Amino acid sequence: MRAWQVDRLGEPEDVMQFVDVPAPTLADGQLRVRVRAAAANFPDVLMCRGLYQVKPDLPFTPGVELCGEVLEVGPGAQGRVGDRVIGGSVLPHGAFADEAVVDAAAVLPAPDGLDDAQAGSFFIGYQTGWFGLHRRAHLQPGETLLVHAAAGGVGSAAVQLGKAAGARVIGVVGGPAKAQVARDLGADVVVDRHGEDFVEVVKRETGGRGADVVYDPVGGETYDRSTKCIAFEGRILVIGFAGGTIQTPPLGHALVKNYSVVGLHWGLYAKVMPQLIGECHAALTRMVDEGRIDPLVSERLPLDAVGDGVQRLADGTTTGRVVYDAGVGA
Repeated sequence: MRAWQVDRLGEPEDVMQFVDVPAPTLADGQLRVRVRAAAANFPDVLMCRGLYQVKPDLPFTPGVELCGEVLEVGPGAQGRVGDRVIGGSVLPHGAFADEAVVDAAAVLPAPDGLDDAQAGSFFIGYQTGWFGLHRRAHLQPGETLLVHAAAGGVGSAAVQLGKAAGARVIGVVGGPAKAQVARDLGADVVVDRHGEDFVEVVKRETGGRGADVVYDPVGGETYDRSTKCIAFEGRILVIGFAGGTIQTPPLGHALVKNYSVVGLHWGLYAKVMPQLIGECHAALTRMVDEGRIDPLVSERLPLDAVGDGVQRLADGTTTGRVVYDAGVGA
């Protein structure tokens, strides 16, 4: 079968190789799936660079989430051949391949209201957004939500989930094209950081009060600037560090302004409180059925173009989700 493999560490364009490999074999509790679609995520970039907390042995196939069709049920696993499922892949057999491996206990039914590419980009971004906004930040109707990288993968999901929760959403993007994407997603106010200071915009739009919740997958200077426009008793959600810098927050500032710095390691819920993953999926599926969320798939790529898509994600030039879609070019 065809697969992208990483056999050394570096930039995706340098280390991802498109090769033929044997089909994966299964351990206890696993399923082999035909990959119908798989979104590129920033952890894929970081794993290529060797900078992610998960460091699979070399060589490995990246692609941490997928929509797949069950081809084989391993020993001790529950599942049915032909089921359409979503979930995370089991490395080293990631989703940027014709076939991948998943844990049977961790997969979820793909929502009927989503096509394969949308379903293949639904698991990580929307689960992260739901846990961050609802369980960690307790976003309330009428509050102001500031979303950084609002036209990106996790940011676009946060915009839609914030609107669905009844919040007023301010989205920060880089460039006019991304600004239009954020508007189309439903952001009430869009800030192009290349031409405006989001701190000043947030203060103006909130009458000086600031944002109640900040959704920050960027980190670094973006986090530091967010502390200048956080409301009294606001919550800054630390989602990730796509900007490349892990900041050291000045806790004295949090003390004198009465705001909270809230971390989210969504993947840990699967180990500590796995029942919440299914509850979240049920809530998100209802939102799909009600037309309240609609995953933004900006590019549908054939498998042989995935390496370029992952590199463009690394370079910060993509909007929405870049997805391997097995139906493209088939």
